Amino acid sequence: MSWSRSRAAAAVLPAPRPEELNPGCVIQMMGLSKRYGDVIAVKNLNLDVRSGEVLGFLGPNGSGKTTTILMTLGLTEPTGGWVRVLGYDPLRDPLSVKRKVGYMPDSVGFYDQLTAVENLDYTGTLAGLDSARRKDRIAAVLEQMQLSEVARKKVGTYSRGMRQRLGLAEVLVKEPELIILDEPTSGLDPEAAREFLVIIRSLKVHGITILLSSHLLHQVQAICDRVCLFHNGDKVLEGSVDEITRQVVGGTHIVSMVTSGRDVRSEVGAVDGVLRVQSDDEGRLTVEADRDVRADISRVAVVAGARLLSLADTRPSLDDVYARYFEQLRAENTHEPMEGTA
Repeated sequence: MSWSRSRAAAAVLPAPRPEELNPGCVIQMMGLSKRYGDVIAVKNLNLDVRSGEVLGFLGPNGSGKTTTILMTLGLTEPTGGWVRVLGYDPLRDPLSVKRKVGYMPDSVGFYDQLTAVENLDYTGTLAGLDSARRKDRIAAVLEQMQLSEVARKKVGTYSRGMRQRLGLAEVLVKEPELIILDEPTSGLDPEAAREFLVIIRSLKVHGITILLSSHLLHQVQAICDRVCLFHNGDKVLEGSVDEITRQVVGGTHIVSMVTSGRDVRSEVGAVDGVLRVQSDDEGRLTVEADRDVRADISRVAVVAGARLLSLADTRPSLDDVYARYFEQLRAENTHEPMEGTA
C-alpha cells in the first residue's frame, strides 16, 4: 500500500468511544501516523501498552521511537490514526494526561542554583499538591532514589547519575500511573546505569507502567517485559525477548556441542525442540532449539556411539536478535544469502 493510501486510511479511523477502549491498557494506538513533509516518521502504528508492564522501544536513530512518544504526550499532532493515554486524547485533554503521566527526556533540566528539595517542591506545586502532601512525597521519592543525604545540596553540584535519579524523583512526586523514559541512562557510567535500571525495575512493584526508549539493548533486555523494534517508521517486531528471538533467530537456546568418534548430526536434529543443527570443520555442532536440550542431545549422542567432549548452552541476547534482524534485512534488500546459511 502506498503512503498516500495508508495515510488516508489512517486519517479516517473514527475516534474510539470510551466503552471501546481496553480497560487493561494504559496506552492504545490505532493507525497512528506522522509525516513531516516528505519524511514518513511513523506509519500506521497499532500498539497496546498493558497496565503494569515495562515496554521497551528499540531502533536506530530516526526509526520513529521519539516521534511516537511525542504523539503519546500530545506534543506533536498525528497526521493519521489516534492514540489514547489512560482513556484520554493527549491533544484534546493534555492536562488530564499530564496529571497521570510522568515524562523524563534524555537530558533533564533543573534549576541548578536550587537544592533537590526546592526543585521537587516547585514540581509538586505545579502538580497541584498541597504543602503537607508535597513534603511527604518529596521525602519519600528522595529516599527511594537514594538522594536523601544530598537533598539540601544545590543541584548544580550533582553528578550526571545523581541528576538522572533526581529526574526520576521529579517524575514520581506526582504519583503517575505511567512513566515514559527516553534514553534515561544516556551518559551514565556502567555502574550508575546498572543502579538506575534496578530503580526503574523496582517501580513495577508499585503498579507503575513504564515505557522505556533506549538503544542500549542489554539494558532493555534486563528490565523489559516486552519490546518493540522500530525501523523506518514501522513497528517490525513486538513481543517478549523470547518471542521475538523465536521470530528472528528461530530458537531461544543455542547449544555448542563437541563430540568425537561419530557424526551425530541426524540424531541430534531429531530431538524434540531442536530447530536447526550446523557443524564446522572442527566437528563442533551448533544447535538452535526452543528449549534447553542439553540433556537430551547428550543422551542421543552417547547412545549413538559418540564421545561427548564439551557442551555449553547460551541464550541469544537482544543484541544477537537485533543484529540478526538487520542482517536478514540487508540480505533481503540485496538478494544475497546471509553469512553461514546455505
